[in-house]
Amino acid sequence: MFIDTHSHIYGEEFKEDRKEVIERARRAGVERIILPDIDAETRPAMLELSAQYPDMLFPTIGLHPTSVNEEYKTELKKAEKELGERKYYGIGECGIDLYWDKTYYKEQLYVFSYQLGLAREAGLPVIIHSRDSLDEIFKALKPYPYIKGVLHCFPGNAEEARRAIGSGFLLGIGGVVTFKNSPMAQVVQEIGTEALILETDSPYLTPVPYRGKRNESSNIPVIAQKVAELTGTDIKKIEEITTRNAMNLFTL
Repeated sequence: MFIDTHSHIYGEEFKEDRKEVIERARRAGVERIILPDIDAETRPAMLELSAQYPDMLFPTIGLHPTSVNEEYKTELKKAEKELGERKYYGIGECGIDLYWDKTYYKEQLYVFSYQLGLAREAGLPVIIHSRDSLDEIFKALKPYPYIKGVLHCFPGNAEEARRAIGSGFLLGIGGVVTFKNSPMAQVVQEIGTEALILETDSPYLTPVPYRGKRNESSNIPVIAQKVAELTGTDIKKIEEITTRNAMNLFTL
């Protein structure tokens, strides 16, 4: 069994064939999928879909850094209220994004720290988005030493990977690992397999040889095969390690 630990399958990109996409994932051996939250606007679709497949789709709750704007306090209140009303498997997707827009940088820092506090109180792992912001992420994590989670689409080098792992975090490895001259591939080769989980970030970051097409959870074995090749490990072993890590992290 494989687990896709990061898929936005509830998004508009899948509205025409969502059921078929889910069935393709099952046939590929991907039996569980974590659904990272974005914001209050997309949350209803995520919850509706997860209710249709309660044994396969597992929602988390949070405010994505690129959704942080002047309404961030209202968004946080909505998320916190929801957290108390149903079962969620993690906090996120949260974090800091300095790639797309730095307008709300200070607000992003506040929102991320607030969600780390929610995770601590709820005893849940965090799914961290860290695009162009890994230093800021590590700094924000310092007051929360016992929080566990995953650095989604891990963007750092091997030294930063070891720092993250030493702090109790797993590394989310997706389609980027298959790209030519991928820094993620170099990290995987250096640090090995024990702290990895697999993800697609569907519909984004489609692995080779399917780049240019919409990504989906059925591509998880493609990513696993690349990790196996990079580390000289059998793909069954990659499946075993990453599934165990994901099960433990999200208490599935």
